[in-house]
Amino acid sequence: MNNSPIIIALDVPSADEARRLVSSLGDTADFYKVGLELYAAAGMDFVRELKGQGKRVFLDLKLYDIGEQVKRAVAAISTVGVDYLTIHAVKQVMQAALAGRAPSLKLLAVTVLTSFDEQDVRDEGYPLTLAELVEKRVGHAMAAGVDGIVCSSLEVAKVRVMTGPKMTLVIPGVRSAGKSVGDQKRVATPADAIASGADYLVIGRQVTRADDPRGELERILDEISAQAR
Repeated sequence: MNNSPIIIALDVPSADEARRLVSSLGDTADFYKVGLELYAAAGMDFVRELKGQGKRVFLDLKLYDIGEQVKRAVAAISTVGVDYLTIHAVKQVMQAALAGRAPSLKLLAVTVLTSFDEQDVRDEGYPLTLAELVEKRVGHAMAAGVDGIVCSSLEVAKVRVMTGPKMTLVIPGVRSAGKSVGDQKRVATPADAIASGADYLVIGRQVTRADDPRGELERILDEISAQAR
């Protein structure tokens, strides 16, 4: 198992396409995100397949439902050996997830989606700024006792101060300088996100849609190493 801070987002429409990406990356990557698209196409069978290959799996389902449904879903997910599972940073949801999980499953609370900006928060009717909403949800996650937080790279430094060193911070919406930000609105470079306190970075299109996915991932890792020196 390598020590890479990169989680590769398998945001693809089929298990076959995901398998090709995993094969092309080889031992350069050992941690993969399965999100809604791939989960809808291939389900837990593909998660089991990744685990059977010795890969770590970040199951990004962002669970949000009544407590009993969340508890039972998390209990089922726990039997497969998933490493990280996302849930919304809502008190009842987090409590139910904690009640249902096996000790080996790490729960990550999602604060505010990285596709949201200040206008989106206002449109939803929150009487808070985006930063204040993130801070509030981080506080709820810490009080609940989950294992980590999913937040924007632009908020990670402040979140790290709030949580201290023990909580795992996972950051989506990361792009190298000059790369397209796609549908993300709050982004930073991989090196900056790690320097600001992130433990893991979720990176998809920059690697998965590259002509040479393995080479692109190696370049990102070199970027991070160069800034750390």
